[in-house]
Amino acid sequence: MKLKARYIDMDTGELTAVLHEEDCMELGVREQDRVKIKHETKDTITAIVHTTDSVVSPGEIGILGKTFTTLHAESGEEVDVLCTGRPESVDYIRRKMDGEELSTEEIRKLVGDIAARNLSNIEMAAYVTGLHINGMNLRETVDLTIAMVETGETVEFDRSPVFDFHSVGGVPGNKVTLIVVPIVAAAGYLIPKTSSRAISSAGGTADIVEVFAPVEFSSSELKRIAEKVGGTLAWGGSMNLAPADDLIIRVEYPLGIDPHAQLLASVMSKKKAAGADYVVVDIPMGEGTKVKNMDEARTYARDFIDLGEALGIKVECAVTYGGQPVGRAIGPALEAKEAISILEGEKHPGSVIEKSCGLAGMLLELGGMSNGVERAKQILESGKALKKFKEIVAAQGGDPNIRSKDIKIGKFKYDVAARKVGYVSAINNKDLVRIARLAGAPKDKGAGILLNKKRGHQVEMGETLYTVYAENEAKLERAADMGRRTDSVSIEGMLLAKIPSFSRVNV
Repeated sequence: MKLKARYIDMDTGELTAVLHEEDCMELGVREQDRVKIKHETKDTITAIVHTTDSVVSPGEIGILGKTFTTLHAESGEEVDVLCTGRPESVDYIRRKMDGEELSTEEIRKLVGDIAARNLSNIEMAAYVTGLHINGMNLRETVDLTIAMVETGETVEFDRSPVFDFHSVGGVPGNKVTLIVVPIVAAAGYLIPKTSSRAISSAGGTADIVEVFAPVEFSSSELKRIAEKVGGTLAWGGSMNLAPADDLIIRVEYPLGIDPHAQLLASVMSKKKAAGADYVVVDIPMGEGTKVKNMDEARTYARDFIDLGEALGIKVECAVTYGGQPVGRAIGPALEAKEAISILEGEKHPGSVIEKSCGLAGMLLELGGMSNGVERAKQILESGKALKKFKEIVAAQGGDPNIRSKDIKIGKFKYDVAARKVGYVSAINNKDLVRIARLAGAPKDKGAGILLNKKRGHQVEMGETLYTVYAENEAKLERAADMGRRTDSVSIEGMLLAKIPSFSRVNV
């Protein structure tokens, strides 16, 4: 059937076409079926069908956003539209949902269809759910990782070895990348770090770096910058490294799940694609993180190490404290300000410095240095890390003279005050992230939270626990309202309970 192509300015994350119900009947297709769309002199694509009786007219086919771009058609041009079957990989998804093991070839085909956007969002959600419930064994996870590497670009550096590190996330304020990378690069090691934007946090590393420098580069640009100055602070999503992973993440986010095998493959596929030889994995552990206890942390560590061995990458894992935010700042600009101030010589917050030097020290020792943590501290305190940081910023097109005091934060603020006297007994990471996001983070770079009190600190009635920053008053009010309604910072007095809780009166 020949239909006129019509551009629709929206995107669903899948290759999508909208057909009028009359044309669907003639073609014999229904909602979520597939059609091949072909221009006689250009490309052919397979698209997921959505039906309508109003968005397009009979004789038209609406083609959404990236789907239209992929087809390279012109609006109003005639295209051939044919009914076609669903990919075999849909059957593999069903088998995984039933708890069956997939073969190497089945996994390769499945990942290929994901990367080619041949699967609908519903089918992708089924894949993620099946993996969440039934998981994968080591062999499957290795095959999944390799397949994700094979569907994208890889970077081969002219010098070696290549170092990298990654945090599995779950703890707010984890801005240590901005300190670790300059320390390791200043020691003479190659660390082409690629990071993600926020998925459910108040700021991914790429969001933080973007406050003061560009983060979007091609694979060839990443190689050039890294080999010139020793390190990068780039956004991995701007490169075609393991592209299936980015499509899977889009489905994981609304479901609020991150299957274990997929997390492993997500991290290690991008490290393999970027040519890493040595990797340190940070595993934050504690209430409110992805990893609740030491048993879970050991499982993560063992699986990362085993997967790395299968891929030819030496992996070491650091189980770190995740029971409260790292440092005091949460949100892109606030975290950038805090990290740069430490590079400039500020001695606080100690938790950021300790964690950064600990992770950097592990990487230095993997490279053959002794007393890695002490060497990392020396590099930081000597100013060499700051010098290297400025070189990286300049190489990425930012202002190398940027100072922490130059970082602009939201001009609207609200202080959340203590409602009683006592000591901070707990901090709810998830609540603080929700408040920071309500304030506008990470999209609004200046939005976020600055903590005044952390666990163990003494608090007086009415004293500020934390300050919420925003770039507009409406968002600030929403965030402040949640701050007032939730006990995101728990306070306990020295008297925890009175037993019995009533008084007896003898008559």
